[in-house]
Amino acid sequence: MEWCYGLIAGLSVGSFINVIVYRLPLRLLNQDAGLDLFVPRSHCPHCQNTLSWYDNIPLLSWMLLRGKCRHCHHPIGIGYPLIELITTLLSLALFSLLAFTPLLIAALFLSWTLLTLSIIDIRHYLLPDTLSLPLLWIGLILHGFALLPGSLDAAVLGAVAGYTSLALLALGYRKLRHRDALGLGDAKLLAALGAWLGWEPLPIVLIIACCGGLLFGLISRILWQRSFSRAIAFGPWLSLAGISLFINSII
Repeated sequence: MEWCYGLIAGLSVGSFINVIVYRLPLRLLNQDAGLDLFVPRSHCPHCQNTLSWYDNIPLLSWMLLRGKCRHCHHPIGIGYPLIELITTLLSLALFSLLAFTPLLIAALFLSWTLLTLSIIDIRHYLLPDTLSLPLLWIGLILHGFALLPGSLDAAVLGAVAGYTSLALLALGYRKLRHRDALGLGDAKLLAALGAWLGWEPLPIVLIIACCGGLLFGLISRILWQRSFSRAIAFGPWLSLAGISLFINSII
């Protein structure tokens, strides 16, 4: 039965994540101020036709339509079903690892939010405060009610240490090189992870994230001749490290 719940939750939330990662950056970057998360209804970005319910079924509709809009036949990017698939697999994994408890709900919320932040960062080099800051406060609140491993004091210290460490690193790099290497969005994300994990795992989070980012940069350089000076989104590597350590701490 767990797989059924995980499947439904993953497909439903994956579809909503697609909405967030498309619409939220447009609003924040003032490219479409009239767009919010719920209005207007889902539509084709190319021809603007509103999608019927049967064209909006996660994964299935994309496959039945062969990756094209029903009205204008414009290609629908593989990113839409891919996000739904990743969200579903992640949800199924968590449902199989954890009993149906508040801890499972917390793990699902954390993983879904980190996935959303990662996708936005990959596409726009942006980590919205509207996602990072609620994640931070919810982590502290859950610790306050003893719903997460560790103490509230460790969570508060983790949030402060997470933000301060990356903010100072970004400031120091700017002073030395006269350009930005990290944004404050990364610092706020690490603060949110500190609120969930506590302060002790943060050095490991940074080591894993840095190694992942460097390895990706090297592979990109070798395979695609990508310049070392080109920016690499750091949020996905922080998120991957954070969710890995969180899951390891609760299973």
